[in-house]
Amino acid sequence: MEKQVSFYNTLNRKIETFVPNEDGKVNMYTCGPTVYHFAHIGNLRSYIMEDVLEKTLRYAGYDVKRVMNITDVGHLSSDADTGEDKMLKGAKREHKSVMEIAKYYTDAFFSDCSKLNIKTPDVVEPATNCIDEFIEMVSVLIEKGFAYIAGGNIYFDTSKLDDYYVFSSQNEKELMVGVRDDVEEDTNKRNKSDFVLWFTKSKFDNQELKWDSPWGVGYPGWHLECTGISIKHLGEYMDIHCGGVDNIFPHHTNEIAQSEAYLGHKWCNYWFHVHHLNDKAGKMSKSKGEFLTVSLLEEKGYNPLAYRMFCLQSHYRKPLEFSFENLDNAVNAYDKLLKTVAKLKEDGEVNKEVFAEYKEKFESAISNDLNTSMAITVVYDMLKADVNDVTKLALIKNFDEVLSLDLMALCNKDEIIEELDAELVSFVESKIEERKAAKKDKNFQRADEIRNELLEKGIIIEDTREGVKWKKA
Repeated sequence: MEKQVSFYNTLNRKIETFVPNEDGKVNMYTCGPTVYHFAHIGNLRSYIMEDVLEKTLRYAGYDVKRVMNITDVGHLSSDADTGEDKMLKGAKREHKSVMEIAKYYTDAFFSDCSKLNIKTPDVVEPATNCIDEFIEMVSVLIEKGFAYIAGGNIYFDTSKLDDYYVFSSQNEKELMVGVRDDVEEDTNKRNKSDFVLWFTKSKFDNQELKWDSPWGVGYPGWHLECTGISIKHLGEYMDIHCGGVDNIFPHHTNEIAQSEAYLGHKWCNYWFHVHHLNDKAGKMSKSKGEFLTVSLLEEKGYNPLAYRMFCLQSHYRKPLEFSFENLDNAVNAYDKLLKTVAKLKEDGEVNKEVFAEYKEKFESAISNDLNTSMAITVVYDMLKADVNDVTKLALIKNFDEVLSLDLMALCNKDEIIEELDAELVSFVESKIEERKAAKKDKNFQRADEIRNELLEKGIIIEDTREGVKWKKA
């Protein structure tokens, strides 16, 4: 029997208890990456939280089939069908073919996901594998009167719909705030909100990837890809569609329009969206030049799972501000948690009543709109409780099915704990020497700053006749 899971459904603008179309089965779709560059850590926040959703559903007893697309053609530099193809842009930047770029950055994306313990979806489908499906869909939409040909391109006619702006009562101008890049006017469109289903060579002669179609040589629009791939692998009814909040309009709005026009019925019941990761300058994006990647975090000495911990400490529907100071706090919390778990001994028997009590608390937190912060609080509360070690270890293993923080990574690895302690000793001693030099130079402000730096990391220093002594707080 499946347990109840609730989360915020963007379509109905409220938290709802999830009810699948088919008992016990969940058809779930995740908007995948456009593989023209590395994924930045803001992108990966969405994938981490989508991973938590999938694992929560599995934890609750559901059989989940998750599908993800790989956009290797068709996504233009503006979300509103203008500008250059992002894949072509990447190929020009690196003097490679589009498919070489796609292969390299697809591999890089899944390498990052692996480092963050993000489960690979059951089906991963590149858009270039599904050209026949896209052409068939466009043909049906033309036949049904939902699409028209203009200037060599095929457009979806949004005026044919009773309610195009399904996600909001806002008007188009307000919704465009979430759209990347300015929108250039396309004079071929009958309505400003119409969007391209199929581009032809008449508009993009320099496009590397092109296919024959009834309307000329060309390639699919980005919005069409997710519809075609999801229907191919999940059928006509989908339970959950996931993405970042910047996908809501126009991408997901357009997906619903074309999918339900093509199918003739409601397509997806639940829409799950993750909010932005921001820095002090605003939303993180590739367009700003240098951007933070998992590899860059590793180069700076950070364990990628500390970044996962950083994300789980916040709620997916709230903007999360990144700074290295905030990440350092997550690192300290994560390292302490690993060490606490590593000290537990596998002696005795699991107390089944206590196990059930804390499992229910964890389930209650994670199933209530994915309250990962509260779920982690349950972990801390359990570790502090008067519970035998073997029960604690069994609970940690159970909770980590969802959290995926490798919380038992240091168990039975005394040498790793010793190594971590040795690193701490080396760090503290170097700071004490730095403080000693500052005091010698009469830079007492710097000396006080060093004391505070150590205190923030849980280290107390004392000046004695025998010299400086330190201990953990």
